[in-house]
Formats: sequence, structure tokens, C-alpha cells
Amino acid sequence: MKSRAETLQQIEGGKFDVCVIGGGATGAGCALDAQLRGLHTVLVEAGDYASATSSSSTKLVHGGVRYLQQAVADLDVGQYRVVQRALHERRLMLDNAPYLAHPLELLVPCYSRKEALYYSVGMKMYDWIAGKGNLFPSKHRSVADSVKRMPMLKPDRLVGTVAYGDGQFDDARYGMALIQSFSDAGGEAVNYARVVQLGKDARGRLNQAEIEDVITHRRFNLQARAFINATGPFSDCIRGMAKPGITPRLRLSKGVHILLPLDKEDTKDAILIPETDDGRVIFAIPWLGRFLVGTTDDEAEHDDEMIVTKKEAEYLLRHLNRYIVSPLRVDQIVSAFAGVRPLVKSKSALDTKKLIRDHEVEMEQQSGLISVLGGKCTTHRAMAEDGVDMTLGYLGKPLIPCCTGHHKLHGAEGYGPEFWRLLVSEFSVTPSTAQHLAEKFGTASLRVLEIAKQDSRYASPIVQGLPYIQAEVVYSVRQEMAMTIEDVLARRIGLQLFSWAASIKAAPVVGSLMSQQLGWSAEETNQEVEQYVQKISRLMTAIGQVPETA
Repeated sequence: MKSRAETLQQIEGGKFDVCVIGGGATGAGCALDAQLRGLHTVLVEAGDYASATSSSSTKLVHGGVRYLQQAVADLDVGQYRVVQRALHERRLMLDNAPYLAHPLELLVPCYSRKEALYYSVGMKMYDWIAGKGNLFPSKHRSVADSVKRMPMLKPDRLVGTVAYGDGQFDDARYGMALIQSFSDAGGEAVNYARVVQLGKDARGRLNQAEIEDVITHRRFNLQARAFINATGPFSDCIRGMAKPGITPRLRLSKGVHILLPLDKEDTKDAILIPETDDGRVIFAIPWLGRFLVGTTDDEAEHDDEMIVTKKEAEYLLRHLNRYIVSPLRVDQIVSAFAGVRPLVKSKSALDTKKLIRDHEVEMEQQSGLISVLGGKCTTHRAMAEDGVDMTLGYLGKPLIPCCTGHHKLHGAEGYGPEFWRLLVSEFSVTPSTAQHLAEKFGTASLRVLEIAKQDSRYASPIVQGLPYIQAEVVYSVRQEMAMTIEDVLARRIGLQLFSWAASIKAAPVVGSLMSQQLGWSAEETNQEVEQYVQKISRLMTAIGQVPETA
């Protein structure tokens, strides 16, 4: 992948077939699809890649058991189709990036034979809809078997669990893999590049965009024959830029997640809490060494700060603690995150938790802006396919078949479950570091470790006792356009989600490494470190914890 400076030189004043606005999963998926179908494509992202909705998911690759339940209860064909499409896409995601996505068994606790029968039938229907893409058949597990697989599960009154298969993934790294794959295919992508104005030709069709480099505040133009709006919760803003006064289409929903310590003996599986006091669903899943619990589903506004409050954390723990032997407390939370889901408005649904998670591709007839609205992470590829299909029609081109369904993503070629052992033997890294790198970078971890091989200083840990190494920071800047400490810790290597306390300790080390790569002054480096630590401290304070200092 080119450096950010090189990419800016390439796209400034450039002419493209397609400009994709938005660098989340849907935008990156659109860009990759368009480029692979022969359209010269550029992608611009106002912040960092996958820095909003696309890195704030429950980390599940799933059809949506709750949506199936709603489809049956309300005889809702729309919800059924969402589940059907998502289960098809689930299989493709796991195949295309096996180092980032893999199967997961989830247990639904049952406290009566009636419940056990109800969920068993429901999960068999889930299996049937998945068809050939089913990961493994659902089944009833006895109390003894359930507790053996999940020792934290409370056996009181339990009559067993219904086990079923879904997938889980590293959403931020998956987004980065899409961007890297797009770059590998010859596309141009740049982050921290905000669209500030859209220009039109004599017919009123969009033909250019004015871009602001968020880092330097310099502005430049690029030209494109078609524009795809894939900005998630910000889609209405771009739609309004193309056609002032246009009717908004989205409703926003806030989801929060907390992460807690997880011993290897605690669980091999995940728990699905099928219904909370207010009719929601909560997942509790093992994820990269932590126990991730979420999510909520509350109405949100654009100006709401995406932080997890103590009240929201207590809500999640209150429901989880009903099912586990040793109750968990807010002061045990090691990290948390919140995000916004963009839901397409429905005239009939008054509550965001009842809005269909389907997507819609809209073309604004006057300007030609193509907007990919709504949807969910699991269906990002299908959303992109629909968006590019419409773009080809808009450009008057034949409908070239989509080929992203079976396109291995960057880092997946040559990857296998034992790949990490190659890293241990060839680079003499610890098994924990090798496994961490393999899970984050796939076969691209070879390039990370080459950096450490060339300069042994970069083989040092970022924080003592943890598997993260300094070469990851260097690679993230050189090859993945990381521009801030948060880019590295939150999305490139994932330390921020593993531990707020550890990320505060890591900030000065990461800041120093980034200053060497980006040419920051000592004052700029100190300011970046201070801003990052202040942000993490604010997150900790909001949830009721006392922040540590760097």
C-alpha cells in the first residue's frame, strides 16, 4: 500500500470513474468491488478507516437470531430476507479472511422444557435457512455439558442450553484488509480526507469533489464520473450536500459494549441472552482474550458523544449476572466502546430495535449520487455489490459480474490455522506474539516481523508482559496510513480494546515511534500523547473508574 503522501499526489486533480465517499466496511467493499470490475476508483475517508460504525460492532458475523424471531412473530418477510442474505454472506466472510473471521458456538440458556423446545425449533430453522452455508448443526446440550463448556454459567434451574453456530470477526482489521485489498487491485484510498463540497456539470450531474486534507487543512479537487455515498450514519449529510433540502432517510441507534477479563477456563463458547427486561438481545462472547458483552439499542443523535456510561454498563451487567455463577462488577471492566448504527427509516416502526437491518441503494435522480444506506457489517459485501451494480448502470456500462464473493482478502493468501508456528520458527518470537500477529495481520505479519528483523529495537514489546511489539506500530504507519496514536492502539493492533490501562502506558512508546516515522516535533508528539491519554481518561471516568496516568 502506498504512503498517504504518495496517494494524495496521485489523486489530487485526478480523474476517476468512481469516487467512493466513506472508508468503513461498506465503502471499502464498494471500492474493492468497483475496482475489480474494471472501474478506476478512488476512496476518500474523513477520519480513519473503519473508525466509526465499522469498528463498533458486536464482532459477530451472523444472520441475526433476533431478526428471525421477529420475522416469525410478526410474519415479516423483510426480516426473513435480512436473515437469509446475512447467512449467505456469513460463509463468504469466513472464507475470504479466515485469520480475521471464524466460527463460534453460542449457547442459549433454557429454564423450562417449553423454552428448550422453542429455541431448538428456532435454531433448526436458522440452520435450514443457512443451507450449505451452515457452520454446524444446532443441538440441545445437557446441563452438565453446558456447564462443562461454560463453567461460568449458573446451573440453578437450568434445563440445558440450545447451541448453535455463528461467526465472529475482528471488525477493525477486516475493514483494513478490505482497504489493503482495494489498494492491491490498483485503487487509490486515503484517510483523513473530508469531502467539503460536491461540484456538478452543466446538466446538474456530480462530476467533482473538493477534498480537505484533515491533517494539513489543504484543499484540492478530484474528478469522477460517478459518486457512491457509503458514509453510514453520515449518509444524510452527503445526500444534503448533493441536493440541499433532501428528506433525511436515517434513524440512528446507539450500541454499547463492555470488555472484561477472561480466563481460559471460563468459557469456550458465547452466551445469547434472548430477551432483556425491555425486549432486547445481549451477547456475551469470548473475543481476543476478553469477554465482550453487548449491546444496547437506543435512539441516538449525531452530536451524541459515543461513550459508555456507568448506567449503560450496569444495564448490561445486570442482565448478564442473572446467568453466571460469579457476578461481574463495573470496576472489573477493562475497556468499552460505543457506536452508532445507521438504520433506514420505517413508517411503521417507532422503536429503533424494531427497524429492519436491511439496506437500500438509492440514486438521487438529479445529481446522480448513489447512496448505500442502512445494512449491517455481515452484509457489507452484498451492499457493495448492489451499489456497484447501480453505478455500472448509471455509467452506461454492461453489468460486469461481481467477483468479490470468492476474493481472498489481503493477508489471507497462504494462511492456515498453524501459520503462527512459522512465525515462531523463522523469527524466534514468542508463541503469544506470533498468535497475536497472525490474528491481526494474517500472512502480512511476515512483513511486520521483517521490520523487527532489520532493526532489533522494533522487536521489543510495546508494554511489558503483553504480545504487542513495536514493529506493528512502524508497519501501521508505513503500510496502513495510521496517523494518530488512537489509529494504532484502537484499530491497527487492538490494544485499546484489550485494556485501557495498558493503552495509557503504551501511548508514549507509540507516540515516540510514530514521531520517528511521521517527522513529528517533540512538542507535537507530547501533544498527541496528552490528547490520547485525556480521551482514555474521559472514557474511564464516564464508566465510573479512576483513570491512570501515562
